[in-house]
Amino acid sequence: MKLKPVALAMLGLGLPALAIAQTTNNQLEEVEVQAREQGSYSSNAVQVGTFRDTAPIDVPLTVNSVTREVLDAQSATTLFGALRNTAGVTRSQLNGSTYDNIAIRGILVENRGNYRLNGSLPIINLVDVPLENKQQVEVLKGASSLYYGFIPPSGVVNLVTKRAGNKPVLSLSQSVNEHGGATTHLDWGRKFGENNNQGLRVNLVKGAEDIGVNNYSGERELASIAYDWKITDRLNFRFDVEHYEKSVSEQAAIALLPAVNGRVTLPPVPDNKTNLAGEWQQYDASAQNYLARVDYVLSDSWGVLFEAGYAETTRDRAFSQFQNYDLNTGDGELRIFYSRDQQFDNTNYRGEVYGEVVTGPITHNLSFGYTTNTRASNTPGVTGTQSLFNQNLYNPREIAPQNVSFTGAYSAVTIDDQGLYVFDRMQLGERWQVLAGLRRGDYRTENLSVLADGTRTVRLYNAQETTPSLAVMYKPRQDVSLYASYVEGLEESGQAPANAANAFQLLDPAESEQREVGAKFNIGQNSLAQIAYFDIDRASTFLQPAPAGSPPGTPGVFGLNGKANYSGFEMAWTGELNKQLSIAASALLMDAELQNDGNPATVGRVPENTAEKTASLFAEYRLISIPGLSFSGGLYYTGERAVNDQNQAFIGGYTVASLGARYSTVIGSTPTQFQLVVDNPTDKNYYSTAGNGLIGVGTPRTIKAIVSVDL
Repeated sequence: MKLKPVALAMLGLGLPALAIAQTTNNQLEEVEVQAREQGSYSSNAVQVGTFRDTAPIDVPLTVNSVTREVLDAQSATTLFGALRNTAGVTRSQLNGSTYDNIAIRGILVENRGNYRLNGSLPIINLVDVPLENKQQVEVLKGASSLYYGFIPPSGVVNLVTKRAGNKPVLSLSQSVNEHGGATTHLDWGRKFGENNNQGLRVNLVKGAEDIGVNNYSGERELASIAYDWKITDRLNFRFDVEHYEKSVSEQAAIALLPAVNGRVTLPPVPDNKTNLAGEWQQYDASAQNYLARVDYVLSDSWGVLFEAGYAETTRDRAFSQFQNYDLNTGDGELRIFYSRDQQFDNTNYRGEVYGEVVTGPITHNLSFGYTTNTRASNTPGVTGTQSLFNQNLYNPREIAPQNVSFTGAYSAVTIDDQGLYVFDRMQLGERWQVLAGLRRGDYRTENLSVLADGTRTVRLYNAQETTPSLAVMYKPRQDVSLYASYVEGLEESGQAPANAANAFQLLDPAESEQREVGAKFNIGQNSLAQIAYFDIDRASTFLQPAPAGSPPGTPGVFGLNGKANYSGFEMAWTGELNKQLSIAASALLMDAELQNDGNPATVGRVPENTAEKTASLFAEYRLISIPGLSFSGGLYYTGERAVNDQNQAFIGGYTVASLGARYSTVIGSTPTQFQLVVDNPTDKNYYSTAGNGLIGVGTPRTIKAIVSVDL
């Protein structure tokens, strides 16, 4: 376990515990954040954006929560493994052998701004984010600029950490899979101190990685601490630190062939165990995240909070793509792009005053806040030597390890995103609510590129914008809500991928708009059903092909391409139908269209890698006749997707299944659980991802066995 000295020092201070939240009766009270009792597929509160500690039925946007019970039932340890339970989520560009690059509703989830820890810190999703220390994974879909600043309207993925509860926890689990992967996980939690006013939750993970792909091996680890301290009745402190790393072989992507007469011919789907890269081509990355929060109650109706966080990710990479191949013989070229000592940093601060004011018949729940975020990325050797090897798609050859020398090229990007915001949740009687917010943002970027010959290029961008957020909610009864919302925002419109001529260049920000109407229903005590219609306008990007006559493999330029519209219906149902049966179901029906009249090649087309139909269904049934025994199954459907914005080819739609069984018992005096999970039981071969001129293949069948004991 590697922890920076500053983290060890902060742990010695003994940091925070309880959140202060506003309840539905408009009074401030203490809300204890702790491990939820097992048994529910439905969450009773979300922890994201301006809706912290709010019941999902009172959030006027589509929000999906994947609870700990769902994660455990599926033995999910990756972001995509969790988010496949929510509609509209697909892989993008990469097939997930190293980390999960994800799109929601066809819009890329930006890896440095859209992933949040405990509703606050933007962590950097360039290494698999572990889930063993997470209590819940939430997705607030659509635009969220009011609270989070300049981010795409795909949605915010929020990871809520486990915390010490009233019941002590000491759990040890061991998992193995049929390919030789194995992971050990220790979860320990206690409350202590005067009147149990402090809490500590520790998670440790160590494992060998193998997903069943040829020439693939590696390892990962996690060490995390969540520390809580209720200092006084008014003052609470919370601190999280986590370190995780993953070093694995990176599976090669398949590049698209040049179009002929406006069409791209795709190769037959390779066997899902195929890896055209060498086992020595490691993706070696590590992350450290630190987040502290202070809450102070000023009065019965007002409180303040302050948050400070820092996230750092470093990586080395030898990414490869298979290109210029012959469909008949399979012969082609494997091009390897090397990058070393890449570093990505996020520094985040937030201060907020919140409380209640009554003006006549209207009760105002107000929040006034300021947030500042600085993101820096440094990429030395971005134009390092690119190796080119002969390779064959149908009969892969071994790729010999290479000694790589780097040029003096260098790329650095710094982003400053600051904002003042005000948010007012107005209660008009028992049935009506109006939610209004305004953010004044100041966004600045500096993009420095240094070529091997010393030539320097600096691109600067600065924008000040005021963006509104408005929603109206009507509750005909306490278990039903109807809403309409409108949100504007600015987003970082994209960063050029490694295989573009302008690799790693950050594009200028662009405006987005979102309209949504929906209905939510609490069914029984533990089920939530929701349906929504959404309409999003935002900037589109385009990887322009290399000019005609360019040498094979010449990269194109990545840039803006006008507007795109995404509209459709989304549905979800999560929770318990009865004591025996739990479900998590979702579906998306969407139309998506590029609208740049100045680019005839793409106007009216579907944005690349956008599935207009997705659906998921997971269910678990607990047997009455054999207490402790349950069986589960899931189906996950993704519709066809265009491989590029010209729609010159489509990867086919597919359905992947999962099966599982759990048995909980007591051996001696030790609670023990045995579990078996099978993903892709039919060992289906399918293209799982597209984007930026690349396609990738889904992973093989994986049988996993897990044994857990509570000590």
